Amino acid sequence: MSTPYRHGVSLGFERVGSDFFLSFKAIGKLTHQDYQYITPLIESALNSVEPAKMNVFFDCSDFQGWELKAAWDDLKLGLKHGSAFNKIAIYSNQENNRQWLEYSSKIASWFTSGNVEFFDQETQAFNWLQGSH
Repeated sequence: MSTPYRHGVSLGFERVGSDFFLSFKAIGKLTHQDYQYITPLIESALNSVEPAKMNVFFDCSDFQGWELKAAWDDLKLGLKHGSAFNKIAIYSNQENNRQWLEYSSKIASWFTSGNVEFFDQETQAFNWLQGSH
């Protein structure tokens, strides 16, 4: 019996004082179907916050990339809501995906009004999101 391929996302929303945080953990290779589930959740969270500015912790430690259509979905989401993000911390402690995630963080900064940074230590990512170093 083969083990089913595990992929998808885990989302969390949290308020700390007047700041709004989105935690996003990607697992495996994301598909178009994954984005059909997560896009309405993200849009609902953005629509419920005034002004809609949030900090994002994107955990890529188990992330293996996107299928082509999912990459397009991700780009569309970024273009549509790029002004809603204050800071995006992309985190991974996996050496095998570090380089392309660092490049991805630079490319993502083109499509958002907020700051995007890559971190290989989770604590540093959270400290940066919360404004401390």
